[in-house]
Formats: sequence, structure tokens, C-alpha cells
Amino acid sequence: MAPGNQTKFTEFILLGFSETPEQQRTIFGLFLGMYLVTVFGNILIMLAVGSDSHLHTPMYFFLSNLSFVDLCVVSTTVPKMLVSILTQNKAISYAGCLAQMSLFMFFGGLDNFLLTAMAYDRFVAICHPLRYTSIMSPELCCLMVLLSWILSLLNTLLHSLMVTRLSFCTVHEIQHFYCDLDKILKLSSSDTLINYVLLYIVAGLLGVLPLTGILFSYSQIFSSILKVPSAGGKYKAFSTCGSHLSVVSLFYGTGLGVCLSSSVTQSSWKSTVASAMYAVVTPMLNPFIYCLRNKDIKGALTEFFRVNF
Repeated sequence: MAPGNQTKFTEFILLGFSETPEQQRTIFGLFLGMYLVTVFGNILIMLAVGSDSHLHTPMYFFLSNLSFVDLCVVSTTVPKMLVSILTQNKAISYAGCLAQMSLFMFFGGLDNFLLTAMAYDRFVAICHPLRYTSIMSPELCCLMVLLSWILSLLNTLLHSLMVTRLSFCTVHEIQHFYCDLDKILKLSSSDTLINYVLLYIVAGLLGVLPLTGILFSYSQIFSSILKVPSAGGKYKAFSTCGSHLSVVSLFYGTGLGVCLSSSVTQSSWKSTVASAMYAVVTPMLNPFIYCLRNKDIKGALTEFFRVNF
């Protein structure tokens, strides 16, 4: 932000979903419920993995990291929106908006990379089962998670630093319930060409390459499953990656919905709803997908509550 505009511009206004009090009460109850379910569900998964030594495997190591990241994603956006509805104050400071935008980008990127790491884990488990233990060593798993954090951090720093060079004048209302990078760029009075070029290039690299890796992994997985002679063997092999495939479809499906709603429709409300599906609904559903389809997680949770309560 230019020094001359620093004293004039201090905050944004997050318009959210609705202006009417009746709808705001409904939205508050809906998002509070989804937030509590998300927090409770992801904490349960982390407790299950941490408390059961049988779940100290690469697959559940990545799953616990994914649960932590999903918890952070919703905590970055939803609490601020709930407070805004309660206090009827939709303002967010410039620093607060930049922090929220950066954290959401960071944890969203982590989600992307962790899903890719989980796809590789399933690829090794099904296509190279005899070498699984030697390939997916604890050192490699930690390295993959560390690399995910580093790449996501670098991406976030790049876009955040590019935003700080922009100036903002009088228009500061964001048609959203959180500070989204694209919405912020549209409000700037500066030339944002470089920002958009970087946004599309980096989004292409960090979006397409991991997705390509996931698709390649599953193409090899399906090829290996088809070679299994018995139907029971095929079902058992597919069940080990069914939950992850569901989460991947949900994550990229809602992400694609956000992109299409922003580029195709002019309705800010539709774009906001699509973003809510991506930023709130997806992290909420992930624990259900893994818990309902996973006997190990359910068994670990049952044992945890039996011992501690």
C-alpha cells in the first residue's frame, strides 16, 4: 500500500451473505452449527490417530495433518463472520484482512498438497505393497509434509507481498464473508496486472500439477485393481482409497465451482455460496467421509472414550 493512502484507508467491509436481520440469524445458526461440527469431527480424528498406536501409519499420519489443516481453514474465516453478525460490525482492519487472506491461502494450499501426498501413499500401498514399508518411511512422510508447508508458505508470501504494494481509495466493500484475494485485487486503485499474472501462473502450477499427480496415481491404482482376480480382493483394494477419492472429488469439485462462479456468473451471492461450499462445507464433511467408511478410526474412537470417560 502506498504511504499516501495509509492514513486514509484503514479497513474493509465484509458484506457477507445478507443484510436482513432474519436471514442473518439463520445464517448465524447455520454456520455456527457447521463450525462446531467441523471442529469436533476433526479433533476426534486427531485424537483417534494420536491415541491408537495401530494408527501410527503413513495413511493416518497424513489424515491427522489434513484434519488439523481443515480445522485451521474454517477457523480462519467462520469465527470472524459469526462475530460480525453478533456485533453488527462488518468492518475488518487492513492488517486483519491481509492476515485472513494469507492464512486462508496458506491452509488451502496445504490441503491441496496433503491430498496429493495421500494419493501417492495409496499408490504405493496398492501398486507396490511389498515395498510399501521401505518406500513410505517415516522420514519420507515427514519430508512430504514439510515440503507441503514450505511450498504453501512460499505461495502465500508471494501473493501477500504483492498485495501490500497496492493502493486502495474509497471503495472498500468486499462482496464476500472473508477476505478473498481476487475480491481484494478488484478493489485496488493500482495496476493489478502483475498480481493477476502471478495468480494465474501460480494457481495453474500448484493446482494442475498436484491434480495431475493424483490422477496419475489413481490411474495406476485402478489398473492394478483390475488385475486382481477375485471380486473380494478388488473391493478390499478399492476400499482402502475410497475415502480419499471422495475427499479429493469434493475438494476439487467445490474448488472448480468457486472458479466457475467467479468467472462465469456476475452474481456475488452465487460466488459467495460457492466459496462457502469450498471453505466451510468441505472441511466439515471430510471427518464424516473418513469416520463412516473406516473401521479403524471408529474402533480407535470407541477405545479412546472407553478408557478416558
